Amino acid sequence: MSTTPELEVLSKECETLRHDKHLLESIIESIEDGFIETDLRGNNTRFNRAFCDITGFPPEEAGGLSYRKYMDEETARNVFRTFNRVYKTGIPNKAFDYRIIRKDGVARDLEISITPIKDDSSRVTGFRCIMRDVTARKAAEKALADQQRRLAAIFRSVDDAIVTVDTKLHVLEANEAALKICGMQPGQVDGFFSCPGAGGCSMACRDVLKETLSWKKPIRDWQVKCGREQSPLQKVSLSCSPLEDRHGAFLGAVLVIRDITRLSDLERELEQRQQFHHIVGKSRQMQEIYRLVEDVSDYEATVLVNGESGTGKELVARAVHYSGSRRFKPFVTVNCSALAEPLLESELFGHVKGAFTGAIRDHVGRFRAADGGTILLDEIGDISPVIQLKLLRVLQEKEIERVGDPAPVKVDVRVIACTHQNLKEKVRRGEFREDLYYRLNVLEISIPPLRERIDDIPLLIEHFIAAFEKKFGMEIDGVSADAMDALLKYHWPGNVRELEHAIERAVILSRGGSVAMAHLPSPVTGARADDRQGRAAPPAEESRMIRKTLADTDWNKAKTARILGVSRKTLYQKIRKYDISMSGSGQGEPENV
Repeated sequence: MSTTPELEVLSKECETLRHDKHLLESIIESIEDGFIETDLRGNNTRFNRAFCDITGFPPEEAGGLSYRKYMDEETARNVFRTFNRVYKTGIPNKAFDYRIIRKDGVARDLEISITPIKDDSSRVTGFRCIMRDVTARKAAEKALADQQRRLAAIFRSVDDAIVTVDTKLHVLEANEAALKICGMQPGQVDGFFSCPGAGGCSMACRDVLKETLSWKKPIRDWQVKCGREQSPLQKVSLSCSPLEDRHGAFLGAVLVIRDITRLSDLERELEQRQQFHHIVGKSRQMQEIYRLVEDVSDYEATVLVNGESGTGKELVARAVHYSGSRRFKPFVTVNCSALAEPLLESELFGHVKGAFTGAIRDHVGRFRAADGGTILLDEIGDISPVIQLKLLRVLQEKEIERVGDPAPVKVDVRVIACTHQNLKEKVRRGEFREDLYYRLNVLEISIPPLRERIDDIPLLIEHFIAAFEKKFGMEIDGVSADAMDALLKYHWPGNVRELEHAIERAVILSRGGSVAMAHLPSPVTGARADDRQGRAAPPAEESRMIRKTLADTDWNKAKTARILGVSRKTLYQKIRKYDISMSGSGQGEPENV
């Protein structure tokens, strides 16, 4: 039977429609979301397998199923109102949440989108719905909300001030304690971080935040005076950490401010501070120094630190700097006794290219390197009259002149000077300018020798043992009674530095046991070092001890002799006696040891 061209075209179109319908059915069945089409009464006329999985009704029961069969009455009324609104307006409704009760009685949270089905005359004849099971998401959202409420409660209830800022130093959030400690008003929390009652405040909080934002590293327990007009004596401890999201993206910083005014006052009253910055000591003299450092740290006046060699003058100078408002600015040191006058002048003030033979480029100088911060002039008593005069001008005019350049350069530097000499006596003898002395000695801190603060010796011994245990990877059982008695009775002409070297030697020689008399240097025990070592260790053991100490000091023979408590001459004799060299390791001995 022949067919007309019109019938062939119609046949192909029917085949295409069947193919498209089959493809559409396959797509609907493959999606994970539930799909239904309903009549105007809300009864299913079409559904996919996912709908059955979500509601728990098998396919044979899902056909003609009304939505009222799998939800409570209140929910059914809400769903009806939504369907009715879509029917009247013809506008789809998206992301409508409701809860169903599966056939097995288990409740599930769904999210449904409703689209009207229209005939050729645009009359709504039913509804097409996509439903998604969002039970897990809703549970996660509830858990997150509960966690946020708990964190908010903690955030509100802690006594420490907590402030979070973004990378531009704008405040994101602050708790009630921040309003109390910092004197902020609720309306002042938002915006750029600032102290509303600054007055004499050094803005240390903002400095700490800037450091964390710049370097993305935490700062722990930084103690400063608040200095606000409302509470000039308030002292706080600042801790700041980078603020990151769960993916590690940098968002800003979180600052914790703890009011330690009462604790600090109590420590002062009880004199129980055993350490201040890196200074160790609990004696009455050291407590006075701690208080003095705190008192002078925020003033811009020059400070003169005097004391015998080895008492820790540089540590005190650093404590003054790091306790004050310049704490995050440069701290630059110059050993004035180590350089000749021309070199010292260039090192302090800088020079221009061609100022003298060998000046092949400009040199900034230590004063300009310390601009905004602090410069420590160590052993100030050894500088020449010419340098004294130039330094006097720097203190008076706040400006320097580089070698080879008469143009003055302004500098903002706080000066701290250290000396073990009696500057008053040098002034009397005409060796030190009187006007410079009084310029330097605006605030004076005198450090007592170790022999005048015997109470600190056990604490220092404990501190040094802990440090050397970590350095050498060993554990020490303690110090014997007779060794401790010798350490306490010794007069320590080299002060804390000599004690440190003595403990380093004792830790090495103890080999992880307890520190005994045999491990102490001969000046401390009053015995000849050679005799003591001869009794303490046989030749093989002595040879091994010398080899190990040389290795630990990278063959620095001066330091090895000091640790072993012998002279360099004796050490060289023993090296020759035991034929000790570095040749076994394939290395030559250092030339400058």
